[in-house]
Amino acid sequence: MNMTENDKQSLSMVTCTAPVNIAVIKYWGKRDEDLILPINSSLSITLHQDQLKTTTTIACSRNFQQDRIWLNGKEEDISNPRLQSCLQEIRRFSRKRRNSGDSTSDVSSVSHKVHICSVNNFPTAAGLASSASGYACLVYTLSQLFGVESEQLSAVARQGSGSACRSLYGGFVQWKLGEQLDGKDSLAEQVESESFWPELRILILVVSAEQKSVGSTSGMHTSVETSQLLKYRADVVVPSRMEKMIRVIRERDFPAFGELTMKDSNQFHAICLDTYPPIFYLNNMSHRIISLVHHYNQYYGETRVAYTFDAGPNAVIYTLQDHLPEFVQVVRHFFPPEVNGEEFVKGLPVCSADLSEELKRDINMEPTPKGIRYIISTKAGPGPCVVKDPNHHLLGADGLPKKSAISD
Repeated sequence: MNMTENDKQSLSMVTCTAPVNIAVIKYWGKRDEDLILPINSSLSITLHQDQLKTTTTIACSRNFQQDRIWLNGKEEDISNPRLQSCLQEIRRFSRKRRNSGDSTSDVSSVSHKVHICSVNNFPTAAGLASSASGYACLVYTLSQLFGVESEQLSAVARQGSGSACRSLYGGFVQWKLGEQLDGKDSLAEQVESESFWPELRILILVVSAEQKSVGSTSGMHTSVETSQLLKYRADVVVPSRMEKMIRVIRERDFPAFGELTMKDSNQFHAICLDTYPPIFYLNNMSHRIISLVHHYNQYYGETRVAYTFDAGPNAVIYTLQDHLPEFVQVVRHFFPPEVNGEEFVKGLPVCSADLSEELKRDINMEPTPKGIRYIISTKAGPGPCVVKDPNHHLLGADGLPKKSAISD
């Protein structure tokens, strides 16, 4: 399709970025699969976009023949039902605003087709929540393009991927269960901002970047159908855990935060085992990391480090700035990396530290060479942002992906 200069004028384009979030009180199980309504509330921490983010450019033009989407350099099927539901909802909200006469954007464009180009700066579907940042970014970018109010976005993003509603905010975020059948009150809201607990640091220990064997959607469905523990978790355990988690975050009580985070991760994986047939997301390395964290904490007689695992084997570690250098050194010692020093820790720099012989002896584990591929060092960060610089658009003036956004 060759576009004339005049056609290029009629192209509207917006680029935004959105973050990954990692739940410390896990979402697992839907009470309504179509609306994506959870059986329990959840709470997450938004990670900093300097380390992990999705970038999405969306263009619309009256000259586009159809809606199209490119993900990480490959054109994908736009008819995916979840994608369609996000597109339809944003277009519906935009028309509603136009009809009530309070829209600021050029809403004639709402009937135009869109081209969407999206890239992650981390491995997709590797137990790093790519669907959350992906759908949050999609919905946020669409809302900027079509002039839709931000308070409506949580419900739209949720219909793309449940946890995506939490990626619309920075810092500490809860996704409320809600009570209404139509899901209008099942929304995310910020508990505290990303600057609330500046000493908190986050490490992602990447043991594997392979795609998970059982996707979250089908795993959840089977758990809801077969796990008796899941119902007990949703009805009895989570409501009090949510209250407690919000309280310990506000008190910046790391030992209480760490213990609750680990217990909730373990319960989620217990439910995966209680599912029939059972689901195994953790592998041998995951179990070794869990042991390492407990041995380390026992050595100090307090919870200095905490782990959580989502639907995959990679560990997310929370600790405070003061303990970070030593713990990274402990990981290096017990999981000696293949690569040289700089490569092993990506992201925010970590100072080096010496380990005492006593600590190594006390942890008492056989080292596992190359057990961890690399570490991403990060912290809490803000919600989605608009990218102002037009040079950073992933689509060119012709509405097609630029070479840099396409893989061979």
